[in-house]
Amino acid sequence: MGEAFRAQHDPRPLDTVWPELLWPVPRETVLVGSLVRLDMVDSAEDAAGLFHALDDDAVWAHVAGRPRSVADYRQRIAASENRSRQQWTMRTLREHRGLPAGSVIGSTSYIDVQPGNAALEIGSTTYATSVWGGPVNPETKLLLLEYAFETLNAGRVQLKTDIRNERSQRAIERLGARFEGVLRRHMRRDDGTVRETVMFSIIAEEWPAVRAALRNRVEATLAAEQGSALN
Repeated sequence: MGEAFRAQHDPRPLDTVWPELLWPVPRETVLVGSLVRLDMVDSAEDAAGLFHALDDDAVWAHVAGRPRSVADYRQRIAASENRSRQQWTMRTLREHRGLPAGSVIGSTSYIDVQPGNAALEIGSTTYATSVWGGPVNPETKLLLLEYAFETLNAGRVQLKTDIRNERSQRAIERLGARFEGVLRRHMRRDDGTVRETVMFSIIAEEWPAVRAALRNRVEATLAAEQGSALN
């Protein structure tokens, strides 16, 4: 027999009424950072750029639903459009790692949006391998988190990943998200196996500290990249 279960206690016993999430996001919304720009995905205009930027086995190793052609990607974008999901296209604002300004470098989404619970997830994120390990991911997440907490009135933002994707687990933890646990036999992979899912979240009470640390990280990472490019 294992250790006896210990009931969890309410960490916010004096909680107050929280407003609903403002949803959907207006179509004209654009999120702009120092390096990255996020526009709402357009299936007709963005499918080709996204397909070619992300057509790499490494990108889809732990992400289900790899498109097999531009037409397939266009259809998948159209099919995914619903009231509980919003997909974004990421572009560079300036030259970065050999890519010219305006290059499509990836896609990410608000998913599992629950306006009544003031909660959403940031997921289905895929980047061109050329921008891995630099400022693109933290700045993209900073833009999405800022908009979720400060404009949409989110009380909770969750992030999750395949338990086999240890790189993603470490990246999410570095954002300042808190590990919540593992959902066992949770989701089917493209190969038919069923994965365990590692869950993280950030809540509104944690956001100010997370925001400050993430802004500092983005600034430091951008400065390091610029310094490296000059050498």
